[in-house]
Amino acid sequence: MKKAEIRKVRQSDVSGILEIYAPCITGTNITFEEEVPSEADFWDRVQRICQNHPYLVCEMDGRVAGYAYISEYRSRASYRWTKEITVYVHPDFYRKRVAHALYTSLLEIARAQGISDVLAIITIPNNPSIYFHEFFGFRKCGEFKNVGYKMGQWQTVGWWELFLQDETKPPCNHVLSPGEVEKLPVFKSALLHGEALLKV
Repeated sequence: MKKAEIRKVRQSDVSGILEIYAPCITGTNITFEEEVPSEADFWDRVQRICQNHPYLVCEMDGRVAGYAYISEYRSRASYRWTKEITVYVHPDFYRKRVAHALYTSLLEIARAQGISDVLAIITIPNNPSIYFHEFFGFRKCGEFKNVGYKMGQWQTVGWWELFLQDETKPPCNHVLSPGEVEKLPVFKSALLHGEALLKV
């Protein structure tokens, strides 16, 4: 077993993922979710995402150190090249470049799929997340003030955008499914590019 790797999500990862995500639900405004889902419900959610989008886990020393995925933005047909992107890291693995590794792999896969635009939605203020996304080239494209209520106060959300393809050209005809992109050499190389960034 590798000491550290970036790979596709597995059902056995759910408890480790919820170990990361549950405290964000109950104690922060990072997510606007308010109730911790059961492992069964969460796995159903993961499977729905994986039908059309990549969902990656960083495993270090046999533990889920972090996870990242791309998900649907909106259902109208003309939005199909635009997606949301999300990453979470376990506090035990901060400063191990887990988020950098996951985003490196995930964005390479998304680009190979033919996804054109990815959106990061950040409850603000959150300077570490903003700096992280801007390091990858995201630029702020919008802000909704007092759009959610959590932790006893109204919350403001900012949107950051990264265009992955040539903005002067129309998008590809077909966004590849995860199954299709996994057959391409770029999928394995993307995972390895992310792994190379991890501090083990």
